[in-house]
Amino acid sequence: MKRIISGVMALCLVAFNAVSVLAASIADVNQNYWASKEINIVVDNNIMTLSGDRFNPEKTITRVEFVNALLKVLSDENINVNISNKFTDVAKSNPNYDNILRSQQLGLVYGYPDNTFKPDRAVLRSEAQSVISHITKDMDADTSVLNQFKDASAIPAWAKKVYAKTINYGIYVNYPDSRELRPNDNLSRAEAAVLLARLKEKLDLVKEQYLGKTRVEHLDVKRNAPNNEVMVNNVESVIAEGNVLSVAFTEKFKSEKHKAGDIVTFVAPEAIYTKEGTLVIPEGTKFIAQINEIKDQRWFNKNARVYPQLTKVVLPNGKELAFNAKPFSKDYSLKEGPWMTAGKLALCTVTGGAIGTGAGVGFAFIPSPDKIGTGVAIGTPVGAAVGLVTGLVTPGLKYHAKAGEEVYVILLDDASICRVQQAL
Repeated sequence: MKRIISGVMALCLVAFNAVSVLAASIADVNQNYWASKEINIVVDNNIMTLSGDRFNPEKTITRVEFVNALLKVLSDENINVNISNKFTDVAKSNPNYDNILRSQQLGLVYGYPDNTFKPDRAVLRSEAQSVISHITKDMDADTSVLNQFKDASAIPAWAKKVYAKTINYGIYVNYPDSRELRPNDNLSRAEAAVLLARLKEKLDLVKEQYLGKTRVEHLDVKRNAPNNEVMVNNVESVIAEGNVLSVAFTEKFKSEKHKAGDIVTFVAPEAIYTKEGTLVIPEGTKFIAQINEIKDQRWFNKNARVYPQLTKVVLPNGKELAFNAKPFSKDYSLKEGPWMTAGKLALCTVTGGAIGTGAGVGFAFIPSPDKIGTGVAIGTPVGAAVGLVTGLVTPGLKYHAKAGEEVYVILLDDASICRVQQAL
């Protein structure tokens, strides 16, 4: 019993020390600080970071810092960037380059009309409220709620509906005076932490298109595909490597009329949805392929092989995306199937049998007309055998496909299809 009590006391001591260390890990935010709870939430969830062991709560937060934190709250920080950079003051070498473009792509914090983003500019309290109002679900908020604040008249006309909405949702800051909003003051890091922590608690109020939480869905195009997973969020669908898709030739194809380096176009004959109902590939999407190699048909019934590689997707709205896929076969080639080969052999056999029958009849009839039946009995199987052997040793089939003929292709890399673009 003493050992049990000692063990419990030891665990309590460890837990107490752990809490003490956690509380002391932010040197400039003690437990009595007005925003201590929210600051610990954003730090523990890696939404906002420390500088060494300091949070710098009274320091002004910049536009890019606010963007970085907001993307993490919304789980949008890993979404692929599908827009080009138009900002003259944001170089690719900027460590926040991708997040700034993500913000623009998602419509969180926009750039300015002069094609600048001004990443280091301070964020006004009213600007932060505007972003939160923009991404949360619409409501017809009564601006009379602002009358309870002493500085309601200081709220710009464009921000009155903004504040009315965010106050109704409880995602706003009114410190140190609970009856003041101070809309034209710069937003501090502590105030940003409060806004972001409250937003995190109320993600159910955020419009769906701004939430980047990824879910796993599944394709069912080909049952023996090595993979069928699609990572879906409200901005993009990432089709995992190993998925198999069905595409169709846009024009008739003949292997003897093409060569390595030629471009061939396929199309999605119908829209491709996940089993859960998410649109992944819109109908009419084009797939651009380059022929890497063509192997002509060879003796002993070896069919021609065509080796195309799909390198690009063109969505119906003209958006081009990277894509890497090859035909779904053992050697990534297109060739005539076994039924076509069997048809060729059958034709050779039948033709040979007919020729053998004719020859047998002729040879039997000339010397002895009454032995026609014997000629048929001998000539038919001999001719058929000769025809079959001929079919087996002669060159195989060329590869032909009609316009609209479908083939299966397998993804060799993950493919990101922007869902925002699909809706256009």
